[in-house]
Amino acid sequence: MRWIALLAALLCMPAGAQQPDAPNAILLVARPELADPNFRQTVVLVTQAQDASTVGVILNRPTERKHAKSGKALGFGGPVMPEVTIALFRSPQKPAGPAFHVLKGVYLSMHPANLEALFARPGEGYRLYSGFSGWAPRQLESEMVRDSWYILPASEDVVFRDDVRGLWRELVEKARKLNGPRAQARRKESFAILSPCLSSAFS
Repeated sequence: MRWIALLAALLCMPAGAQQPDAPNAILLVARPELADPNFRQTVVLVTQAQDASTVGVILNRPTERKHAKSGKALGFGGPVMPEVTIALFRSPQKPAGPAFHVLKGVYLSMHPANLEALFARPGEGYRLYSGFSGWAPRQLESEMVRDSWYILPASEDVVFRDDVRGLWRELVEKARKLNGPRAQARRKESFAILSPCLSSAFS
């Protein structure tokens, strides 16, 4: 039932519900100790639904599959509803259908109106994923307490990178340099990179 509610959020949330220009996403970088096979050595772009659930897609799990209609490669977005197609895309204006505004001019959506618009336009500017990753309210916070993840700011360079081989290792090294040996003590400070919408989940 929890994921049915989250599915409704993905389909029904107004595109303008979040601030139009403020970044509303972060990167979760799995720590080497994270053993969960769904997320081991992953980089996950996440944002927050209106009910404080966290939702996103894994950026570095390419598959051999192609999307039937567009012919584009499908990445594995996560273990939740793997039959659903999620699009991460650039758009200079607000999309026609509901979408999460993750970076300036970058959106995450599964709404058919947005997907059909992407399939109709030539060129690049979007990525497709099968399934998504999701955490119930406070679930991600508990994983942070267990030191399961590093947190980094999201950027277009990372989320639209063509070759994701080595991305996890690169970002682990970056996170270690930013966090330093006192990362545990400074976890609260690290949440400063979150948008106000996301940081409320960790207050």
